[in-house]
Amino acid sequence: MDALFSMMEKQYSTFSKGQRRIAEYIFNSYDDAAFMTAAKLGERVGVSESTVVRFAYMLGLDGYPALQEALQDLIRHRLTSVQRIRLAANIPQQDVLKTVLSSDMNNIRATIDMIDNESFDGAINAILRARRIYVLGIRSAMSLAQFLTYYLDYVCDNVMFVNGAVQDIHERMLRVDAQDVCFGISFPRYSARTVDAMKYAKSKGATLIALTDMPTSPVARISDFTLCARSDMASFADSLVAPLSLINAIIVAIGHARKDEAYQHLTQLEEVWHAEGVYLSEAIKEERS
Repeated sequence: MDALFSMMEKQYSTFSKGQRRIAEYIFNSYDDAAFMTAAKLGERVGVSESTVVRFAYMLGLDGYPALQEALQDLIRHRLTSVQRIRLAANIPQQDVLKTVLSSDMNNIRATIDMIDNESFDGAINAILRARRIYVLGIRSAMSLAQFLTYYLDYVCDNVMFVNGAVQDIHERMLRVDAQDVCFGISFPRYSARTVDAMKYAKSKGATLIALTDMPTSPVARISDFTLCARSDMASFADSLVAPLSLINAIIVAIGHARKDEAYQHLTQLEEVWHAEGVYLSEAIKEERS
């Protein structure tokens, strides 16, 4: 936001009267302007569509769509569900499938570029040393936290899934201390309860690991190790593809470090699964035999 607004402030004296009206409207109502066409914005402030387009070029942008995209990026992290639907309305119905899949692929590519290997290694080592591992995820992050908990439980003792759905979060984390890790997952719109729970764990001396979208997010600012994954949205639903891919990398890294424990545990589980007919393939084999 600062960069775009600073550019407008810097060039304000060079703007025409109409362009100043555009700038003032954006300063005061950028969250609305982000969803307006050039024609609609011009109508709102009383200038022509071409004046709005020239205004975008004067800011050094590649036309009005670039200005609109910049404004949408500014507010993306605090969009309501209704505003997200408004964003998605720009996607033609026939292009939804390819657009969403392409967006997810781009999110993974962006995650590869932004991941901090030192933080990743530090997080893995902290998990391996921890007495207890509290995995915290609320609302849309709950599915990610549950997935991570499920697989960590194969190779780590005392993995605790914390979501606040059944028990109060502080009750669940009552015994957290300096020997523990709190792995918090939070993406826009950031959960206030997640931040509060991580602050509580920090006050007890626990090591904090954040899986989030950027180093400046609320959970990243209080964490010892931050793992960033791009989580953009095409509509009211969050895209969790890149965060899930990063979680897969965490699981693989932990599994490599504790491959003997993993092998022993999974061998025992396979015997139980076979005896109980847990998987359909086993039941089919029994029927055929």
